[in-house]
Amino acid sequence: MNYQDIITLEPGKRSGKPCIRGMRITVYDILSYLASGMTQEEILEDFPYLTMNDILACLSYAADREQKTLAISA
Repeated sequence: MNYQDIITLEPGKRSGKPCIRGMRITVYDILSYLASGMTQEEILEDFPYLTMNDILACLSYAADREQKTLAISA
C-alpha cells in the first residue's frame, strides 16, 4: 500500500496531524475506531466519503511509523 498518495500533512489542519486526502479526519481517528472494535465496514458506513483504501492507508502509515520507531534504553 502506497499511503503517500492518501495520507496528507498540512501544518494548519488538525495541528499538522496526518489526515486522509486533505480532509479533517486523521489517521489517529481511524486507528482509534478500529481499536475500539469498529469494523472497517462500520467505519465506511458512518463515513461514506472514506474508502477501503483510506483505511488501509492508515494501517500502512501506522505500520511504517512503528517500524521506524527507535527504542532508547536508559
